[in-house]
Amino acid sequence: MAPPDSNADARRVLFAGLIDHAPTFPPAQLPLAEGLAEHRRVRDGDTGWIVNRFVCPASMLPELGDEPLRLSVVVDKGRLPEVDERIEAVEAAGIDPEVMVDAAPEVYCELPLRYDVSFRILQLGELGIRAKVRCGGAITPRLPDLAEFVSACRRLGVPFKATAGLHHPLRANDEHGFLNLLAAAVFAGDEEEALAEEDESAFGVTAEAFAWRERSVGPEEIAHVRQELFVGFGSCSAQEPIDGLETLGMLPG
Repeated sequence: MAPPDSNADARRVLFAGLIDHAPTFPPAQLPLAEGLAEHRRVRDGDTGWIVNRFVCPASMLPELGDEPLRLSVVVDKGRLPEVDERIEAVEAAGIDPEVMVDAAPEVYCELPLRYDVSFRILQLGELGIRAKVRCGGAITPRLPDLAEFVSACRRLGVPFKATAGLHHPLRANDEHGFLNLLAAAVFAGDEEEALAEEDESAFGVTAEAFAWRERSVGPEEIAHVRQELFVGFGSCSAQEPIDGLETLGMLPG
């Protein structure tokens, strides 16, 4: 994401390229051909600027053919993907981070949210690797644990992406919201409170600023966070999160 000019729309800075689209992953779990068709549809729509890369399991790479895509590849069978100029990022869990160094321009290592998470984030940073956190699925992380993850990534200068469970902007029914996660990343020191917020009126997103309760930031600060801290999240549906933002009236007209 390029630094915004003085007239940048804060809504576009906040949401641009926010969603890595993973339609072949659960719960959507579309067949590859259908997933690619859905990716083309959302990318070609008026809100396609919110969608970033196509997320593909490494085992499916040979099935992509020559499809022109920007890819984030998830290591699903313990082996790093073969060289492919379309690969911009590689993601993995349960693999020694040292073997992932230089696997792609961006490398993400998924971390469990346990007592040593800050130390493991520090290790990733020393290797030039980014962090990844799972926000839903089989286990939904507790608010204090997710807040500590965000805080540690900020403190240690390690960018992160999120995955799983972030289909809706706002927290509800003990499920995390991606707007909450954005607020936790943007408004330092209030991570847990921002993650816990369920009142949609507490948030404001306009052309000039992103606001939560009494705090507010403009495009330049937002861009810094999106580049250096919370870079985006993976979702099996790109349309559902976009629909949520449209319902809240947070997207440019």
